[in-house]
Amino acid sequence: MKNLIFFQILLFIVPVVFLSGQSNKSIKAVKFRQPPVIDGNVEEDVWQQTEAVEGFIQFEPENGQPSLLRTIARVGYGDEALYVAFTCYDPELEGIAAAVIKRDGDLKNDDAVFIMLDTFNDNSTSSYFITNSLGTQADGKIADNGRSHDEKWDATWFSAAARIPDGWTAEFAIPLRILKYHSGDNQTWGLNLGRYYPRRLEVSLWSGPVEHERRVSQFGDLNGLDLQTQVKRYEIIPYALSQVEQENATEGKAGLDVRYRLSNNLSADLTVNPDFATIEADVEKINLTRFELSISEKRPFFLEGAEMFRQRIRQFYSRRIGDIPWGSKLTGKIQSWDLSVLNTQSQSINSNLEGPGANYTVLRGKKGLFGSSNIGFLAANRAHDSSNQGSLGLDATLFFSETLGATAQFTRAHGPNHDGSTAWFIRPAFDNSTSHFHVRYSHWGENLMENMNAVGFVRDDNRKEFDSNLSHKFWVKGEAIDKISTMMNYNHYWSQDGILRSWNLSTRLNVELSNMWDIGLSQREEFKRYEKDFRNRETQLALGYDNRAGRSTDISYSFGRNYDRDMRLIRSGVGYKISDFWNMGYNLTKLWLKPDPGDENTWIHVLRSNYYVTKDFYLKLFFQSSSAIDKQNVQIVWVWRFLPPFGSVQVAYQRGTSRFGTSSDQGHTLFTKFSWVF
Repeated sequence: MKNLIFFQILLFIVPVVFLSGQSNKSIKAVKFRQPPVIDGNVEEDVWQQTEAVEGFIQFEPENGQPSLLRTIARVGYGDEALYVAFTCYDPELEGIAAAVIKRDGDLKNDDAVFIMLDTFNDNSTSSYFITNSLGTQADGKIADNGRSHDEKWDATWFSAAARIPDGWTAEFAIPLRILKYHSGDNQTWGLNLGRYYPRRLEVSLWSGPVEHERRVSQFGDLNGLDLQTQVKRYEIIPYALSQVEQENATEGKAGLDVRYRLSNNLSADLTVNPDFATIEADVEKINLTRFELSISEKRPFFLEGAEMFRQRIRQFYSRRIGDIPWGSKLTGKIQSWDLSVLNTQSQSINSNLEGPGANYTVLRGKKGLFGSSNIGFLAANRAHDSSNQGSLGLDATLFFSETLGATAQFTRAHGPNHDGSTAWFIRPAFDNSTSHFHVRYSHWGENLMENMNAVGFVRDDNRKEFDSNLSHKFWVKGEAIDKISTMMNYNHYWSQDGILRSWNLSTRLNVELSNMWDIGLSQREEFKRYEKDFRNRETQLALGYDNRAGRSTDISYSFGRNYDRDMRLIRSGVGYKISDFWNMGYNLTKLWLKPDPGDENTWIHVLRSNYYVTKDFYLKLFFQSSSAIDKQNVQIVWVWRFLPPFGSVQVAYQRGTSRFGTSSDQGHTLFTKFSWVF
C-alpha cells in the first residue's frame, strides 16, 4: 500500500513542469442598430457586420488538434441582448443527431453548439447556453474555474436552428437582463464557443486548446462592449395552483417570485408561497449504504445562485428547508466579491406540519485571488425554538497552473449539541484533458452532524480520512475501439481516537467501441465497522449501446456481499426516439438481499414518455413503482409555455405521492397551474 501511495504522489508531482498557457484569442464586439430575427437564418445582412471566427480546436478526442468539421461563429450585441450565430458544416446530413427535445436535456449526445460567458472577466465564473439542431435549450452556471457547475439554473433566452444544404445553423439571443455584469464603456467579457459532434465523440472549442471543457481561465476575450444601457430592472412571476384530490376538499394556492435588479451586477429575489415543484417527481433510488441520500432541489428560488453553495463539506443543503411562506435573497458581485445572502422562514421542521417553524439564514461570499483562484466564506444558521444551529466556514480554490491546483475548507459548527466541533480538508489535484489525480486528507469532529445538519448535509462524522483518486482516458480511435477509461479510488478513515472505521478500494474500466457499444467492469472492496466488522464487496458488469440519434439501451449486473448479506442488483434502461417529437424511456432496478428480514428486496420501475407539438407545447407521462415502500406514482402533465421557461399553463393528473421515500397515500388528484411573467 505504501508503494501505491508513493507512485500516486509521483504522478501528481511530475506534471508540474508541463504548464499550459492561456488563450489569446479575441473578438471585437459589434453593436447592432437593428438586431437579427432569431429564426435560424444566419444569412441576414446584419450578421455581415460582424467578424467571422473559425478554426475551432478539439478538446476531445485529439486535444489541441483542429476540428475535423468547419464551424463559423459570429457575435454581436444590442441594447437588450447579446447575439451569436453558428454555421456548422457537415458532409453527412443524414447523420446529424437531433434527438433531445426536452429543455435541459443532455444535448452532448446531439449535434449542438454552445456559448460560455464570463461576464465579469474574473477567470472563474460563467454562464453557459446550449442548443441543438432542433433549437432545444439547455443552460447553467459554472463556478471555481470549471471545478463545479449547476445544470438546474434556468433563464429566459431565445434560440432557433435550421438545416442548410451543407450542414445546419443556429442563432442565440441572450437578454442582458438575465446576466450580471459591470456597466461602462469598452468592457471585456470572457468568451468561449463550442460544438458537439457526437458521431466522432468530438468536443471542439473556439478558444483552445484547453485542459478542461469548462476551464474559464482559458476563455478568449469579447472586447469593446458598451454597456451603459440600463436593462429591465424587474421580473415578476405570479402563479396560481389548484388541487382537487379524491375524497378531499379542493385546495388552492397562490404565490409569486419577484426578481429586482439593484444594478447590472446585483439583484434581489423575493418569493411568497413558492410552489414545491408539486408535479415534478423525486425518482426513487436504491441505497446500499447506511448514510442519508442527497435529493436534488427543484424550487426556482433556491436554484438561482446555487453554484455558489457547492462545497465538499456541505454547509447549506436547501432540501433541509420544507415548505416556506416566504424567502428573500441577494445575489451578485460587489466590487471583487461574489455575494449571496438568503433568508427564509419554514412552515415546519422536516415537513412535519404539526411542528413549529424555523428561520434560515445563509451568507456566502467569494473573492477572486491570483487570477483564477478564489477564497470564500459561508455562514449558515437555523433559528428554531430559541436555539441556533449551523456552521461558519472558510474555503479556497487555488490554481497554481492550468493543470495543478488545490482545494481546502475549514468549518466550525455551532449549536446546543457539542458546540465548536470542526471539519476541514485539504486536497491538491492534477487535471488535464485526459487525466485526474488527487489526494485528500479530511478531519470530521465528533458529533458534528447534530448541529451542522440542521441546515447542512454531512453523511458521517468522527473520522480522520485519507482519500486518493487516479483516472485516465485513453483515446484509441482505432477500427474497433474509440476510448478506454480507467479509474482507481482508495479511501481510508479512522475515528478521532485512532480506531479503524472504514477502508474502500474501487476500480473501474470502461471501453467505448467504434460500433457505438460500450463495456464496463468495476470492482469495490470495502471494510466497515459499526456494531461489528463487515466486509462488503461488489462486482459490476455493464453493457450499453447508444446510436447517438435517440436510441439507447444499457444493462448492468452487480453481485457481492453487503453487510453480511448476499447481494444481487440489476439496473437496465432503454431510450427510444419514436419520431422527432415523441420519445420514451424505461428504467428498471431490481435488488435481491439474502437474508432479508427487513423486506428490503425491491423492484423499481420508472417509465417516461414525452410528446412535443412544439418545444414549448407538450405532454409528459411519468410512472414509477417501488415495492419496498409500497409506492406507485403516476403523472400525466400537459404543458404550454407561452412565455418560456416560466410563463406557462400546466394541467396534471397524479396518483400516488411524488416526494422521495414516501408511499402512495395520495388518491386521484388533478392539478391546474398557471404562471405569468411581467
